[in-house]
Amino acid sequence: MARGLARDHAEKRDAIRKGAAEYFAKKGFDRASMSGAAKACGVSKALLYHYYDSKESMLSDILKTHYDHVVEQAEQAAPDGLRALMAALLEAFEHSDAEHKLQLETLHTLPDDLQQPVLSHQRTLVRLMSGALQQQRPDLTGDRLRAATMTVFGIINWVYQWHRPGKGLSRAEFAELAADFAEGGLERL
Repeated sequence: MARGLARDHAEKRDAIRKGAAEYFAKKGFDRASMSGAAKACGVSKALLYHYYDSKESMLSDILKTHYDHVVEQAEQAAPDGLRALMAALLEAFEHSDAEHKLQLETLHTLPDDLQQPVLSHQRTLVRLMSGALQQQRPDLTGDRLRAATMTVFGIINWVYQWHRPGKGLSRAEFAELAADFAEGGLERL
């Protein structure tokens, strides 16, 4: 008879995902190993292999799970406009710098079938951001809308590179500043 899942299976998987994301982001995915991930997570290599058959499947799960959450937050905020959407994205990224860095730097290393769920989420986020921009500027279309959309993501996506918790602006304060900046730019387009 097959053994059932432990009661804390989901919690262990969450902890492994978080620990492995931090390890991969710090070490570099190409230089990381399953042994190193197990050590960073404080679990045995055997336990790690109980959850994942490869570091690629682990990375895929890290990214998909992260972007499941990000898209959920974005979809809830999008009807309230650009400012709410930017704040929701920055909040969703707040404790996920490692996951965000991995998405930006390593998604292309995965086989196409493992990239697709994250790419689908990215398309959803672009659609939501384009819609939020068009709420404010219905005349913005085509290449100019795409460029404006990518500019806003440029503002949001690189916060993990320079922001340090407890120093300077909070993420919420930065979200306000970034929204002011984006809205001001939209007025001038």
